[in-house]
Amino acid sequence: MNTEHQIKQAVAISRLYYLEGATQSQIAKKLNLSRPTISRALQYARDNNIVNIQVNDPLSNVDDLRVQIQCKYGLDDVVIAETSAVDDPQESRDLLGKAAADYLPTIIQNNDTVGISWGKTLAAVASYLTPSEQTNVQAVYLKGTVANSTHNNYVVEVTKQFNECYHTQAQILPLPVIFDSKRIKKMVKKDRFINSIITAGQQAQVALFTVGTTAPDATLFELGYLPPEKIAYLQKHAVGDILSQFVDEKGEIVDPELNARTMALPLDQLKEKRDAVLIAGGMDKLAAIKAALHGKYANILVTDSQIALHLLDDED
Repeated sequence: MNTEHQIKQAVAISRLYYLEGATQSQIAKKLNLSRPTISRALQYARDNNIVNIQVNDPLSNVDDLRVQIQCKYGLDDVVIAETSAVDDPQESRDLLGKAAADYLPTIIQNNDTVGISWGKTLAAVASYLTPSEQTNVQAVYLKGTVANSTHNNYVVEVTKQFNECYHTQAQILPLPVIFDSKRIKKMVKKDRFINSIITAGQQAQVALFTVGTTAPDATLFELGYLPPEKIAYLQKHAVGDILSQFVDEKGEIVDPELNARTMALPLDQLKEKRDAVLIAGGMDKLAAIKAALHGKYANILVTDSQIALHLLDDED
């Protein structure tokens, strides 16, 4: 039979455990009771509906989450990949890459030109591509592909998979992504072959891109294009890069001089694409993802569930 003392004790212990976050050991010491007594009281509280435990999964209705993000950022579509339970960046990229690869057949049409980029995220997408039924699809790089160091930028892997999937030969922009001067960049762009690739990127109906960070191990920093003082400036003023162009939290270019030396599709032209697909996840990229969305550079977002929740933060 339940006694008044038993009920009051279970309520007191439950308040300390569930509402105040005290451990069973702390409760035992505070109330001068044994650990087994505390454990039995908590079980008693659950068995007699003194405590009702409910887990609210914000992702139980992913469609609602997608719609909220679409409305908040004015997007045409949002794809949310399941977040890995293990804190493994490569596994998270794989989940994101598969989600993006599965989505692409819904937007890529016959005769489309698809603008692509390089890096670990795009390599993950490419690894999950399967042969497409669409015809006459072309692929073209939206930024320079030549690395300035031995650091892998994954151009080979991305190109190979896109070629096999779309039965094409991707047009590689065989130039450094950042030149030493804008004069050299301007001169190189006059070459007829180079100009034709740039034009193809400008006319692409679809753009697939990601964002980078300003962490010390950021790919653009490791490629050796930038001196230490420039890196320090970017780390202070930028939240990340979009197509190798560094932006602040509003998505605005932070270094016009550097941008003038960068061989990449201008960010404003992303807004002109029929489908501008931002593929990015991981908490280290949250600020850069928000910047890209605030700048309206994407109309489709492929991200992970953890980022999806943070994109609904009230302060944005």
